[in-house]
Amino acid sequence: MIERLLAIWQADTAFPSGGFAFSNGLEGLAALSGPMGEGELEGVAAAALRHRWASADRVALVRAYGAEDDLDAVEAVDREVEATTLAEPFRTGSRRNGAGLVAAHTRIGTPGAEDLLARIRQGRALGHLPVVQGVVWRGAGLDLPGAVLASGYVALTGFATAAVRLGLVGAVTAQAMLRRLLPVLAALADTPVPARIGSFSPRLDIAALRHARGEVRLFSN
Repeated sequence: MIERLLAIWQADTAFPSGGFAFSNGLEGLAALSGPMGEGELEGVAAAALRHRWASADRVALVRAYGAEDDLDAVEAVDREVEATTLAEPFRTGSRRNGAGLVAAHTRIGTPGAEDLLARIRQGRALGHLPVVQGVVWRGAGLDLPGAVLASGYVALTGFATAAVRLGLVGAVTAQAMLRRLLPVLAALADTPVPARIGSFSPRLDIAALRHARGEVRLFSN
């Protein structure tokens, strides 16, 4: 039971990880494509789960979690995330979110968080979000399945929250979308973990790159 509660705690949007400032490319995509209907928005979120979260973020989290106390191995995963994230706004957002999460866990005394934060400040580690999740959630007592699901849920709710703040859909419609995508997330979480990190989300990558040059923005990416 405690493992479920820990996963809920870390997936809660009230936890101070700094992710509220990022739209995962959705703001840029909305600017490029114009008004987005519920179906299109759901398709974008589902594609991001399949082709970015499941094949990249989930892989990095699992490998960082499995590294246990070997922070040299964690740094290697961090560098691989950096090298395989093509769009600079996504690299920056991942590092910023990771920094917010590890700083919060350092302040509440999660084992392993302080050492990782020190390496990030020294420039030895980059602190990408899924890597930090793997380290601090293991330290916080989440089991690996719970950490994977929490990571996917955070990614999914990020789209829903951004869509509401951008006025693309209402809050109830966003929740209905979440409910329909939960089985997709659960199925992806159960698939074999690829040996290498890799993502393919060209629409969101291009949208995020264009969005980074915009003068008026609600989100950082």
